[in-house]
Parts: sequence; C-alpha cells; structure tokens
Amino acid sequence: MEISQYSAEQIATLQAKLEKKLGPEYISTRPGPGGGPKLTYAEGWKIINLANEVFGFNGWSSSITNLTIDFIDVHGENPPRYNVGVHCITRITLRDGAYHEDIGYGTAENVKQKAAAIDKCKKEAVTDALKRTLRSFGNLLGNCLYDKTYTEQVKNIKLPPVRSSTLLLDVL
Repeated sequence: MEISQYSAEQIATLQAKLEKKLGPEYISTRPGPGGGPKLTYAEGWKIINLANEVFGFNGWSSSITNLTIDFIDVHGENPPRYNVGVHCITRITLRDGAYHEDIGYGTAENVKQKAAAIDKCKKEAVTDALKRTLRSFGNLLGNCLYDKTYTEQVKNIKLPPVRSSTLLLDVL
C-alpha cells in the first residue's frame, strides 16, 4: 500500500526544509494589546511565498471549511458604528493528500459601514487561519515563532538596509 506519492528522498528533503527556522527578513513585530510586550509574527504574503517555494506553486492548496460571523454589535447613532468578529477554519492540503486544519480570527471595531467591517474581518480571519494552518507543517512556515527563546534572539539580528536597486523587478 502506497502511503504517499512522494519518495522517501523527497520527503526527507521536504522535512529538512521545513525544520529550518524563519530568518529575520520574514519576521515582523507590532505592539501587543493594551500596550503590552511586542508581538512577533510573519505577514501572510511572506508565508504564502514560502509555502510556494517549499511545496511548489501547485504542490499545495487551501480551502475554507468554515467561515462564521460570531457577532455584529451596533453602537452610536448618526452614523452608527459596527464591531464585528469572525472565525474561519482553513484546510491546507498537499499534493499527496496530507493536510492540516486550524482556526483563525478577525475583528473590526468602530467601523462606519457594516459591509466594510464584515469584509475586513473575513479577510483577517482567513489570513490568520491560513498562517496558523501552514505553521503546522514546520518551523519554516511559522511554527518557530512560538519559540520565545528563538524570537528574542532573532529580534536582535540587524538586517542590512535595502538599496533601491534591489527593489527592481526583473520583468523580462
């Protein structure tokens, strides 16, 4: 019985890639809730790019298995303001059928338009769920960010400044 379409060598290569940790160029920080300690995270587009590099652009897929609006609170008058919360469950499936699922959450507070608040929450919840699901595959896709010792060390690594010439795209 064949367990995987991948050969033992391909699995070992993939595992070796996924065991590596994110470099400082992939890691961002932002203030914690209520002015608490800074939170360390990776932006969604960077993790998606890494997944494409590791698995190939056609080696993985994502699907939303659940997207639920948890609450819509209206407050104020002329105009009313909206607070919204949404959760999302996402599944990431590899070419060989292996998969992981996880949940993400999105919130919007004090938004003037109901539709805009819901839209923001859905996008945030999907991105959060996607990142949380991809981290299940290994350190390279974000799991290393849960290692506090590592995040403290990597925050101290100084990146060289980006020169404008490195930002040019090779279109042709």
